[in-house]
Amino acid sequence: MAGIWSEESKLARWLEVELAALEGWAEVGAVPAADIAEIRAKAVPPSVERVAEIERVTDHDTAAFVDAVAEQLGAEGRWFHYGLTSSDVVDTALALQIQDSGRLIGEGIERSFAAVVARAEEHRHTICIGRSHGVHAEPITFGWKLAGWAFELDRARGRLARALESNRVGQLSGTVGTYAQVDPEVERIACERLGLEPDPVSTQVIARDRHAELLSALALIATSLDRFATEVRHLARTEVREVEEPFGREMKGSSAMPHKRNPKVAERICGLARVVRANALVGLENVPLWHERDISQSSAERIVIPDSFLALDYMLDRFSWLVEGLVVDPERMRRNLDASHGLVFSHRLLLALVDSGLPRDDAYRLVQKHAMRAWEEEADFAELVRGDPDIAGRVDLGAVFDLDATVRHVDTVFDRLHALVEEEEPVHA
Repeated sequence: MAGIWSEESKLARWLEVELAALEGWAEVGAVPAADIAEIRAKAVPPSVERVAEIERVTDHDTAAFVDAVAEQLGAEGRWFHYGLTSSDVVDTALALQIQDSGRLIGEGIERSFAAVVARAEEHRHTICIGRSHGVHAEPITFGWKLAGWAFELDRARGRLARALESNRVGQLSGTVGTYAQVDPEVERIACERLGLEPDPVSTQVIARDRHAELLSALALIATSLDRFATEVRHLARTEVREVEEPFGREMKGSSAMPHKRNPKVAERICGLARVVRANALVGLENVPLWHERDISQSSAERIVIPDSFLALDYMLDRFSWLVEGLVVDPERMRRNLDASHGLVFSHRLLLALVDSGLPRDDAYRLVQKHAMRAWEEEADFAELVRGDPDIAGRVDLGAVFDLDATVRHVDTVFDRLHALVEEEEPVHA
């Protein structure tokens, strides 16, 4: 990812766009094909140092690049950058960098998705407590929780694909985009060779709503990872300790406290998500430009687009590592579930009483009376209920307090997950 956004790579992409444009000119017969062949044979990406040296004089990076390439060429060099303006080269090359980066992000999502699916299947029946507001609610399975992450990663995959397709456009339309000095056929030919589509209307720049959509998609992916990592952090707290990050024998969790095993990778993911989200706001701010174009977006996006890709690439790598090696403690999960003294069955008891013919509010108040006592006195909820003839004589308490029955539909979710995985698997002849 760093290579894609290096200065060397940028200049190589700029040259690729320039050569594609020249081949377009040759194909429409406006420039001698022999001259273009000579240029292609001689032209190589100039060094970053040489471009910077010229730019100190020209105070214009694209002009410096053009001069640095042209000085490699002979008389044929007069055709280099023919009919183009800076944004034709910069914006089209940026589209190529975005496509390259998007492929790497896609690979990161695929690895993360595969890791989550594998661990979800592993813990399909690992019962743990589901929490709302941070308070015990009802039982779920850890695999169920992870399955939700997998579906969210699939949605992230779709958002990324749509944003990349929206940015798979180039422009070779000249100043203010009117094709006054460029044949539209040159643009079509060049974009086709670069694997892009011509922007239907470019105003010397490609409209930045495309880039805002991209940055928003990257921010949403980062935010999903933030959500998953936040869950790991909560579950890794000492008072909970249902999961732990991988911890090697020689690792140190603290410079001062030898006992520490902190969820530092999850915290790192959460922190970087804030950066990627902030960058998405810059992308939105970059959309309104003056008239046909200005360059107020240029300085900002030279930071936020590469940084968002770099940060997210790293986040996905660390997230997949985290999931693959996550230490899960089913026994601790069960102890935590039992810590609320059976209160997780209050809803099942409420419904059983309603089924028995008791008015809902009466049933609610009856259950709540025992639930509050169990809560405040740390008494066993089931024992309190069994001692109340108004309840014990009306319902089958064995069925009410059946833990497995609370997660009996877990296979429904996994059937949906398996269908998604099978849909994504390539078919080989």
